[in-house]
Amino acid sequence: MLKIYQKITVKCGALFDKILELRLKANKEDPKRISERQGNPTLPRPDGTLIWIHAASVGEAQSTLILIKSITDIKPDAQFMITSGTVTSAKLMAERLPDNAFHQYYPLDRPDWVNSFIEHWKPDMILWMESELWPNMLGAIKAAKIPALLVNARLSNKSYNAWNLCSGMAKELLSTFEIILCQTTQDQARFEKLGAPKAVTTDNVKFSAAPLPISNTNLEKMQTAIADRPTWVFASTHDGEEQLACRIHQTLKQKVPNLLTIIVPRHPERRDDIMATCKTMKVHATLRTDDKNLPTSETEIYVADTLGELGLFYTLSQIAVIGRSFSNDGGGGHNPIEAAQMKCAVLTGPNVQYQQQLFNEMFAVNAAYQLDDKTELLQALRTLFDDEQMRHDAIARAEKFAGKKTGVIKTVMENITPVLNRISTR
Repeated sequence: MLKIYQKITVKCGALFDKILELRLKANKEDPKRISERQGNPTLPRPDGTLIWIHAASVGEAQSTLILIKSITDIKPDAQFMITSGTVTSAKLMAERLPDNAFHQYYPLDRPDWVNSFIEHWKPDMILWMESELWPNMLGAIKAAKIPALLVNARLSNKSYNAWNLCSGMAKELLSTFEIILCQTTQDQARFEKLGAPKAVTTDNVKFSAAPLPISNTNLEKMQTAIADRPTWVFASTHDGEEQLACRIHQTLKQKVPNLLTIIVPRHPERRDDIMATCKTMKVHATLRTDDKNLPTSETEIYVADTLGELGLFYTLSQIAVIGRSFSNDGGGGHNPIEAAQMKCAVLTGPNVQYQQQLFNEMFAVNAAYQLDDKTELLQALRTLFDDEQMRHDAIARAEKFAGKKTGVIKTVMENITPVLNRISTR
């Protein structure tokens, strides 16, 4: 089946051009760097050891920072190329990558684009984050005999069932990786059933990341603007959750006077739709934008549509609801550790299947609250605002849980280091 896929992508090369054209029109690509998506890099290959880390989007891109730091401690002269496929992740990386790392867009999986990419960069080692598996690229990596590891690997039940329908192809693709480092024991079992040569469970490397960065200047400005207003944040929201936030606010403000609700959308480009929702719901909303507009005394909903500022809004709020757990797309959840690290009581909706094991661990020690619907969420927020001691205890349990997760990188590096040592002697 892999050979059939390769033949189809060779014959349908024009389709990839069309895909890029449509993405450009939809503002999902950077026109100045579109050649990178076609396998034509815009930077020269640096001298010496080059380690390529592929991170599909924002969440995975965050995890690369802790990997870069840990590998640099072992091999200080290494250079790092980080690839991703979204404009948002590229902007984030531009702000946060250290001096020994740079970003490139990942090429679409067209054979000639893939081959051009590999031929130019000739990476000495590859760390593939999570489980976005592109057949032509993995085939090229295997053919070039480049040491590769799949890090932070996860496989949902839906994805596992899909790959199981073409198990022969899955086994061949997974053989590209010397080791697959899985987030959970369930992920490990699924990869092993698909024929992975070696899979181990290491937990999620994101948990070892340093707390999200904060601009002290912006923090002081926001604290002055908010003053003593009771505040909560709905973080990494998706479609449907902004409307929920507005409804919650309308009811909750009757019991919590001068309430401020902060919405941080997962995809800032949805800002116009979110503001339209606020208008329809008849709540006064202020959009932050890159101008860093501040909330006024009239602001009820503050829409934080900027990149890289989630840590700021966790710091301003003692209560955080984690998005994509009430969303219209069926949910899946996002990382709650970031909120827990920054002293927030952690709340989530019912749909956290992508983070299920993590949330189960948190629920077991009361480090997070799971609410099934709007009514339960409203009651939980009301209780946490009313009861200072309960809020303090919830924050302490969440922070303690996050602290215990910071050692994940040690386990990850125990598996990466032998391969790193091997390439160092090549």
